[in-house]
Amino acid sequence: MRHFLDIADWQANEISQLLTNAQRLKAELKKNGTNDPVLKGKTLAMVFEKPSLRTRASFDVGMQQLGGFSVYLGPSEIGFNKRESVADIARVLSGYADVVMARVFQHKHLKQLAQYASVPVINGLSDESHPCQALADALTIVETFGRMDGLKVAYVGDGNNVAASLMMICAKLGARFAIASPNRYTLAEAAFQKAVQNMTVPVPIESFSTAEKAVANADVVYTDTWVSMGQEAERDEKIRHFVHFQVTAQLMSLAKPNAIFMHCLPAHRGEEVTDEVADGKQSAIFRQAENRLHAQKALLIRLLKQ
Repeated sequence: MRHFLDIADWQANEISQLLTNAQRLKAELKKNGTNDPVLKGKTLAMVFEKPSLRTRASFDVGMQQLGGFSVYLGPSEIGFNKRESVADIARVLSGYADVVMARVFQHKHLKQLAQYASVPVINGLSDESHPCQALADALTIVETFGRMDGLKVAYVGDGNNVAASLMMICAKLGARFAIASPNRYTLAEAAFQKAVQNMTVPVPIESFSTAEKAVANADVVYTDTWVSMGQEAERDEKIRHFVHFQVTAQLMSLAKPNAIFMHCLPAHRGEEVTDEVADGKQSAIFRQAENRLHAQKALLIRLLKQ
């Protein structure tokens, strides 16, 4: 039985196969208006400690398009180690559902779910990583350029879970990764080391103190909100540090002419990105959001048909 907790846990060829299947499922849906109900009779339990538009909608709709069912469980239904232990929650859900997706605050709770569950567990987001987002990101890049290997992906902003998973999938699939963050908000050294250890071929992983250096000659320019959920108390302080890391049309002009702009959403327009970029011709953000649906359908099939 396989879980999907971190991109690092999967081999490059497995990730590539997921992307190939995602493209097939997307084309099938566009052509036929539906997908084959290959998960008929299967149930997905969706556990949310943190709310989300894209994660909930994409998993819910994706499961239905494949013929299955989904059940939403919010904070009022489940409280890890509050109402009951993570181990007991894992055992109970394993008796009801064929697969569990959890969007949590602490990555350790995902590991505990996987340890005690007898069904596959999917990381819908944790403080350490966002692997489902990285799958959709890679799918969007491959759709655009036909590959990831040899491309330069530049991330501008907070060195968070999204950045960590994006860096990891770049390392797995042979893309150069550059990140620009204020000094106190860059990715942890352990995240860089982990990505280097997971490289399939040697590719540069670079960290810069200015956005301009990271974005120079990039194929992909990526950003995320400066103030993530749960960090509202730090808002004013973070904005003060990130003021020079906004993605503007001027910054995009330093990338390659055919570069795309990506954002995992939700976007705080006027902060990490301007409207001109978010709504511009180089923006891929809404195709990227849609690709959560197709990438996760490929993942669900892989986990439930193994």
